[in-house]
Amino acid sequence: MASFRNALVLVFFMTSMVVSGSNFFQNFDINWGEGRGKIVNNGELLTLSLDNYSGSGFQSKKEYLFGKFDMQLKLVPGNSAGTVTALYLSSGGSNHDEIDFEFLGNLSGEPYTVHTNVYTQGKGEREQQFRLWFDPTDDFHTYSVLWNPRTIVLSVDDTPLREFKNLEKIGVPFPKTQPMKVYSTIWNADQWATRGGLIKTDWTQAPFVASYRNFSADACVVFNRPAAAENCTSEGANNNPWMSQNLDPNSEEKLKWVQKNYMIYNYCSDGKRFPGGFPPECYA
Repeated sequence: MASFRNALVLVFFMTSMVVSGSNFFQNFDINWGEGRGKIVNNGELLTLSLDNYSGSGFQSKKEYLFGKFDMQLKLVPGNSAGTVTALYLSSGGSNHDEIDFEFLGNLSGEPYTVHTNVYTQGKGEREQQFRLWFDPTDDFHTYSVLWNPRTIVLSVDDTPLREFKNLEKIGVPFPKTQPMKVYSTIWNADQWATRGGLIKTDWTQAPFVASYRNFSADACVVFNRPAAAENCTSEGANNNPWMSQNLDPNSEEKLKWVQKNYMIYNYCSDGKRFPGGFPPECYA
């Protein structure tokens, strides 16, 4: 009986299904920036800033394997050319998995570019870029990642930008075994970020500040990496709605609308980059 109780305790501490709230003190650590990242308003608001000395960043206290992640973000206003604000999930390590939003700064009055990518086992090169149909610096908007064994969907205000399906059946690796943390950073990337590096950061506009609120993670939390895959894909985990969620017909129409009207780069149509043929997922 004692060994049975111990086994139950072990499973409980290895994984749990939780909805994390928006208190940043409870959910995140400022992990670099020498004071440029701040948690204020009793944990309800987080800010990251960049100046000509350093950027800043934060990471979640917990690791997750599958879930639905939402963050409200207000991007750097005004002339943000040369800056990049990233919001992403990553497992870390050389063979890491990663799901990226990167927001490339702009000159005042020009739209932000949203750069997205998916890494599996250390390999990315799956870039898609979009313009947004609103000013992301005027107010907070919700940026979401749905990640389950079937699909990855990146959305803005419940409108999907892109979907990366599990196509292991045709030999495309899919992130499903490595737990990931949630990260965000702001840094100077004026060598490439704005018009391929033609527009440099105007440091007279510094500090550049991005603001965050209302984080939510309805997800499987991993406390013991070796057992993560088994426990986060167990029968109990599969009872969570996000484990089987995919795009419904209405969402598929929204995705088509975004990709027709706001996509500005798709690796699956860059013939110069792939002269020998596109990656297999581009044909699925």
